[in-house]
Amino acid sequence: MNNVLIISTMTTPIGDLTIVTSKEHVLICEFTDHDDRVAKQLGRFYNGATIKKSAPPNSITTSIHAYLSGHTDALNTIKTKPMGTEYEQKIWERLREIPAGTTTNYGAIASELNSSARAVGRANGRNPIALIHPCHRVIGADGSLTGYAGGLNRKEWLLQHEGALLPL
Repeated sequence: MNNVLIISTMTTPIGDLTIVTSKEHVLICEFTDHDDRVAKQLGRFYNGATIKKSAPPNSITTSIHAYLSGHTDALNTIKTKPMGTEYEQKIWERLREIPAGTTTNYGAIASELNSSARAVGRANGRNPIALIHPCHRVIGADGSLTGYAGGLNRKEWLLQHEGALLPL
């Protein structure tokens, strides 16, 4: 693989993000306190790529800033290209269809895709593109805020920010 990947950091109100891009696509977007997930993805799927540190592309920072400023659909314009199994990619694309301000649950997605809630949860947990592939919008069938790689406090903040969850 002779790709050149750009790795950058972006500050947000809920923690810094590590963003890995290739040309105009986001490949990885994780909170920096979970950079082990970034390292794992880079080693598994991009071994041999040249990695350069640089500022994130303007179009991506503009969209993320707009999202954080209340334009909760702004992330929909960001192009992504995550690496994973065909099934995982199907789940990650399905996540992008969940409108901001709403939630769904693992079982509902599983029913749509003729799968199991456990398989959906496993793929959701492997989502390498936080925020943009909004896995935070998937909650437990009982309405509980279940697992989120970025931490449940961030999941709660994001859902409140989007209006899907009332502040406590």
